[in-house]
Amino acid sequence: MRLRCAVLDDFQQVAKEAADWSSVAGEVDVVSFDAHLPDEDALAAALAGFDIVVTLRERVAFPGSLLARLPRLRLIVASGMRNSVIDYAAAEAHGVTVCGTASSSAPPVELTWALLLGLARGLVRESNGLREGGPWQQTVGADLHDRRLGLLGLGKIGSRVAQVGLAFGMRVSAWSQNLTRERADEVGVELAPSREELLRTADFVSVHLALGERTRGLLGPAELALLKPTAYLVNTSRAAVVDQDALLAALHEGRIAGAGVDVFDTEPLPAGHPMRTAPRLLATPHLGYVSQANYATYYGQAVEAIRSYLAGSPVRRLPAP
Repeated sequence: MRLRCAVLDDFQQVAKEAADWSSVAGEVDVVSFDAHLPDEDALAAALAGFDIVVTLRERVAFPGSLLARLPRLRLIVASGMRNSVIDYAAAEAHGVTVCGTASSSAPPVELTWALLLGLARGLVRESNGLREGGPWQQTVGADLHDRRLGLLGLGKIGSRVAQVGLAFGMRVSAWSQNLTRERADEVGVELAPSREELLRTADFVSVHLALGERTRGLLGPAELALLKPTAYLVNTSRAAVVDQDALLAALHEGRIAGAGVDVFDTEPLPAGHPMRTAPRLLATPHLGYVSQANYATYYGQAVEAIRSYLAGSPVRRLPAP
């Protein structure tokens, strides 16, 4: 019997073009889903007839309750080598192998700067005004040179964001709960003495932290109140690091100059979500990882994972040791 593979959240319908699936075509039928399956009932119904699921990042959760409703499922391939929304113990109990793929940090770094620059120079407002016959020059851009960029997190992505900031001539400082002066010196940035001091002094703040118990809600009402009224906040990390209600209030009340956001508490963002209409907000639909090179890696290695599983030697098993 031929196996069936579901590719979830293939919004652009490019999964079959981004990689060569011919090596598994003799044994596997591939079906792409271009609409998000919003809840467990929808997932259980749609995936009941599939043996393999390819899923992007942490968009779709696979708790034990869902896995129990998918007795045919044998393999999950998730892009990236870290996934907090898969119940690995339940997967093992139900005989489901979980594999990952490589993922580049370059695309989220580039999107971070697209958002930051778009905010600083009012690109959306100015472009729309030009297209719609509006006023010639409506904004006065915020300078980057000699301004302070404050980074929350200095890992793979944060350190690369820092290098771009330094190239712009910015003064770059960073903070996280585990950041050491040695690491800051290695990257060539200042170690902020505290989260509060970083927020008080930065002209631009960019979030690059993994989501966990210590980082969930790290920027709440009190922390956002520390930002300068001329400061901009960019979050391409995880929505829950920043209190969404507190951010919306700061934007509506004009307590910060603006925010650039690529991640949301619910994804895809519902039609009536207040983030869709908030003032001073430049928002993108979680494009941080969405690039040609990353998709070639994700789907190319997904094919490799399927082929290896069929050969009895799964590669890049999760959770990674």
